[in-house]
Amino acid sequence: MAFFDLVDFDFHEQVVYCSDEQSGLKAIIAVHSTKLGPAAGGCRFWDYASDAEALKDVLRLSRGMTYKNAMAGLKLGGGKAVIIGNPKQLKSDELLKAFGRAVNNLNGRYYTAEDVNITTADMAIANTETDFVSGLEGKSGNPGPFTAYGTFLGIKAAVKFKLGKDDLTGIKVAVQGLGSVGYSLCEKLHGAGAELIVSDINQTALDKAATELNAKVVGLDEIYSQDVDVFSPCALGASINDDTLAQLKAVIIAGCANNQLAETRHDQLVLDKGILYAPDYVINAGGIINVALEIYDQEYCADHATTLVENIYTTLMNIFEKAASENLPTGVVADQMARDILANGQ
Repeated sequence: MAFFDLVDFDFHEQVVYCSDEQSGLKAIIAVHSTKLGPAAGGCRFWDYASDAEALKDVLRLSRGMTYKNAMAGLKLGGGKAVIIGNPKQLKSDELLKAFGRAVNNLNGRYYTAEDVNITTADMAIANTETDFVSGLEGKSGNPGPFTAYGTFLGIKAAVKFKLGKDDLTGIKVAVQGLGSVGYSLCEKLHGAGAELIVSDINQTALDKAATELNAKVVGLDEIYSQDVDVFSPCALGASINDDTLAQLKAVIIAGCANNQLAETRHDQLVLDKGILYAPDYVINAGGIINVALEIYDQEYCADHATTLVENIYTTLMNIFEKAASENLPTGVVADQMARDILANGQ
């Protein structure tokens, strides 16, 4: 495999393969950029189909973190880690400690935090081997609620721009994925008067959403074709592809998942279909904004973090307006804005 010729390689500064025979750790840490500061991004524990799929994911996610942190106005670069395997079978204190040692070997070039299948308790264990951990209890804690809040505000911005409505009363939203962030988002949408249609692999979460949030439950493949205003991807990436895009009836795509577009070309296809897309790394930046205050070694303040997250609304509005005035896909506009920030070093 010609690594430097991979489609998802974007002049990453450093990609490290980590293993520990005793604990069974197999991980990849990707540092995309440290131009604005130390790379920061969560750790994902996932049972990938292959090592190549894990590499693809970590390359895409780390690049997204560079742009996310830049657009959020953070003095942080972009990085990401993936641990390969089934977390229900492999996760252990020893494995998390081994991961902590791997992070520590990067000497502060990369700060890790929670992501899929990694909790604050897991980060506390990794923290016994390295100080380059954020999202710890007693400090910034679980970033998920801040991600959900930022995504909620992003949906409000998209609805305002596309539909001219200042509130979400009666707005129909199809939410794909009811993990901790997705469910928290649904609670906020329900509280704001939105009508929910949901899908997930977890039947317990579906039952809870139906009971508590009056959500309509549909199958995993049915969620795309629902007659809704907003399609909100809140599971894993690449949910917007040729097949699903053909099914969408929503006029807005706005969710908290990373790497929602399967390929770069789908950005233009979304525009051609008349759909407003909220670039994923902008709308879902609430979590990293929250943990950034911990990385900066400031006295953590949840109210301060919340205020910073609220800037997501204005940032998205600026992207929407610029994209509309130039007839460009919103993702193209956001990417260029991020690159300009990186080029200026601020």
